[in-house]
Amino acid sequence: MRNQFKPIVEAAFMNVQTAAMYMGISVNTLYVWRHRRQGPPSFRMGPGGRVMYRRDLLDAWLSEQQQADSRTNQTLNPLNKAPQQRERRRAA
Repeated sequence: MRNQFKPIVEAAFMNVQTAAMYMGISVNTLYVWRHRRQGPPSFRMGPGGRVMYRRDLLDAWLSEQQQADSRTNQTLNPLNKAPQQRERRRAA
């Protein structure tokens, strides 16, 4: 069963259903992200205007999401930062 999905993963361009399966999310989530302009870059292809995704851009977008997450990027984790001293108030 795993071999039947191999050509999908290797495709340079993916439709919405294939891109959602590739990313492990629902098709509805991908449509909502597209509508809100939050998700990976997409474009319309052909006379019917099918929504398509480039595999390399999906991979790049997923990598950006991972780097922006403080759980996987230790430089963003607030627990790794030195405590900050509060500025003392001066008496007037």
